[in-house]
Amino acid sequence: MKYSFMSFSCPGLTLKDLLDTAKRFGYDGIEPRLASKHLHGIEPGIGADQARSIRELAESTGIKLACLATSCVYANPETTAANVELTRRCIDLAADVGAPCIRVFGGGIGTGLSRDEAIRHVAKALRSIAPHAGKRQVAICMETHDDWCDPRHVSAVMRSVRHPAVGVNWDIMHPVRAAKVMMGDAFAELQPWIRHVHVHDGVEAQNGLKLVPIGQGMIDHRQAMARLKAVQYDGFISGEWIDWSDPYDVHLPRELAALKALEHE
Repeated sequence: MKYSFMSFSCPGLTLKDLLDTAKRFGYDGIEPRLASKHLHGIEPGIGADQARSIRELAESTGIKLACLATSCVYANPETTAANVELTRRCIDLAADVGAPCIRVFGGGIGTGLSRDEAIRHVAKALRSIAPHAGKRQVAICMETHDDWCDPRHVSAVMRSVRHPAVGVNWDIMHPVRAAKVMMGDAFAELQPWIRHVHVHDGVEAQNGLKLVPIGQGMIDHRQAMARLKAVQYDGFISGEWIDWSDPYDVHLPRELAALKALEHE
């Protein structure tokens, strides 16, 4: 298994410090979150020289840029065209800095659209950009998130798109918590398209979800890891720890140890 973490764990670190932190704690990669004012400096619009420097810096450390986490969304017809263009720019950015994939969202469904119409609309948007992604050798990974937590809706998009450059970012929490789909059922529905995975654990609190260490919350990471291992999943498993009260030098090594322990059971 290959492990990475999103820059939400330490948004105040520069790219060099992120890479050094990953190496120090035994991670294989990092996942920069774009458009969130993190200090890694990887954003659409940077120049060719800066992109080349980023790629060379990552390669010099042996730490991969596992994925670029974008904010691209497609389910609202009023904003789809702009997001398709942003996706194109993010694909180019990923290719230039050496990231194999980008994370995208389905997004909130536009007013008046039925679920079937939304599925067709998102699929059309992804299909329109898929050839460019294939040409640049970057995968577009739609996350099980927002109005698309139900894996059956995401798999319907994938079956409509039918392009090798478009896959799934399986966030293992959202289908279980939001769509009430069992872990094994979610995996079975999405397995043919899983290219990237997000992990985190949590419990329901008065103000919503509260993140807790892996193994102390509602999410069965043991089953998720077993399913991925059984199919010899070769993508990254990326920890998404947002606004955690524990500092990164506490939770990053702890969560990685928990994941590796489950892998080796």
